[in-house]
Amino acid sequence: MASSNAPLSPGTMLVAAPMMRDPNFHRSVILLCEHGENGTFGLILNHPLDMQLGDVIEEFFAYDPPVHLGGPVQRNTLHYVHRRPEDVPEGVALADGVVWGGDFESLKSIVRTGDVDYGDVRFFLGYAGWSPGQLEEEVEEGAWIPTSIVPDLVFDSGVQELWREVLRRMGGEYALLSTFPDDPRLN
Repeated sequence: MASSNAPLSPGTMLVAAPMMRDPNFHRSVILLCEHGENGTFGLILNHPLDMQLGDVIEEFFAYDPPVHLGGPVQRNTLHYVHRRPEDVPEGVALADGVVWGGDFESLKSIVRTGDVDYGDVRFFLGYAGWSPGQLEEEVEEGAWIPTSIVPDLVFDSGVQELWREVLRRMGGEYALLSTFPDDPRLN
């Protein structure tokens, strides 16, 4: 399977190849937050959990958005991406309008004032991680298709169709992959 030739860097989206059977990553779309000599850190965008933020942190009782599974590593850690860099400083800009992390006290402050919408912040438990060189090997083997970030899909997309939508927007052979059946034996 060919890759999209997008560079592996913070802000890149990884799309799981249709044949990936690892249940942790089957039909996943991952947002890379860090990529360097110490390895890679990313968050799965389309694996919702059956829980709300209030199930994880009591301080957010009035603001109770859904929580997603960021990945299989350290599922007891909370991570977030947002589009409020002016209100939540110290985050890492991944793309125009997409920021990873930042000052958590500032985030709590805008929540307390009611000045945040569910579509402004996405929360994740755990993360996806790769040791140095591991992700490059997996891309070379065809397990992942790297592509440029699509900021509106990070916050506005229905998670159930995210995998297909990213591939469709990539066009060409990738749009064709978006129609690949979940279980090719049933085709």
